[in-house]
Amino acid sequence: MNRNVLISGASIAGPALAYWLGRHGFTPTVVELAPALRSGGHAVDFRGDTHLTVLDRMGLLPKLRRLRTGGSPIRFVDATGRTLLHLPAEFAGGEIEVLREDLARLLFEHSAPYAEYVFGDSVTGLAETASGVRVEFRSGTVRDFDLVIGADGLHSNVRRLAFGPEQDYVRHLGYYAATWPMPGNSCPGLGRGSVGYSTPGRFVSVGADHRDPARAGAFAVFASPPLRYDRHDPDRHKQLIADAFAGLGWEVPRLIAALEQAPDLYFDAISRADVGAWSQGRVCLVGDAACGATIGGMGTGTAIVAAYVLAGELAEARGDHRTAFTRYESRLRRYAQACQSGGDRTAKFLAPATTTGIRLRNALLSRPLFLNGMLRMGRRISSTVALPEYAVGCGRVGG
Repeated sequence: MNRNVLISGASIAGPALAYWLGRHGFTPTVVELAPALRSGGHAVDFRGDTHLTVLDRMGLLPKLRRLRTGGSPIRFVDATGRTLLHLPAEFAGGEIEVLREDLARLLFEHSAPYAEYVFGDSVTGLAETASGVRVEFRSGTVRDFDLVIGADGLHSNVRRLAFGPEQDYVRHLGYYAATWPMPGNSCPGLGRGSVGYSTPGRFVSVGADHRDPARAGAFAVFASPPLRYDRHDPDRHKQLIADAFAGLGWEVPRLIAALEQAPDLYFDAISRADVGAWSQGRVCLVGDAACGATIGGMGTGTAIVAAYVLAGELAEARGDHRTAFTRYESRLRRYAQACQSGGDRTAKFLAPATTTGIRLRNALLSRPLFLNGMLRMGRRISSTVALPEYAVGCGRVGG
């Protein structure tokens, strides 16, 4: 019953869900707009027993440990380069930190035996029928599926088609974020980790590549009300970033100069998604599409957990999507929202609105007791859901 499942999105949640659905005997198809797996991106992390348990049940934990970066310590400096605050690798990197492209590749390889992958295409129309969903694709193809899952991120196309316009579900949190690559020799002497510089409402950092010393990466956050721009216009994005950081000292002019020549750029509003119900009929959302935050919301770990639970509930309900979708959301909503709430604070932490706020951040986090308390809180929040056991093949996963 309801074995033929379309998943939109081949980043993290989509391949993880495809793997578990395949293990449970479903037939998943994953469609991805990009022509191939997306490369690049910053490191992502897992923290706490819940994240690590799901990765272990997937058989990925040993491989991820071999791929881990070792974490990314960060040193906050003033305009002269003097160190004001040093945060350990665990603060941003959790128990395991890996490059996003490594995780995406591993999930793809792990799920490929169980799923059909279609790259370079996307969903353009959804029409629920008596027995399934008729799906139209940008390529002109029309196919019928029993269920459709939106695993396509904060700007989910499936959510827009099945639930309504993005502005009904995605809220701007007052900041924008950007990342771009640059030559490693642009900022010599970086060493391990990254160096960051905060002024009121603005933060910029640069870090050496974890593998290639000839490469580095810049990361920037700035406060702003909602801006009008084309999401697919990188030249406009570069101009907005350059305008936001004009006149700053430290290494900022050098980083902005590298931005002008950068072949790749990520730029987006820092936002969060809040969807009243994660399913509509035969369509369901998973990961950031349902309950995401741009940065700082433990979205990668939550996506892995959500994929495990959604697939398991569909298997336990023998494909009864109404029962499965309800149980899936009931198990995870409070957990996902608690993790997501960290995204509300991340930009304010990196780029406080005032000089006093910057000084207070530096002073508090310089105290080991306060810092260790924050680390313990992150591990506790990420481990507040009980993972059920689900039958897979001849046995059960879990316990």
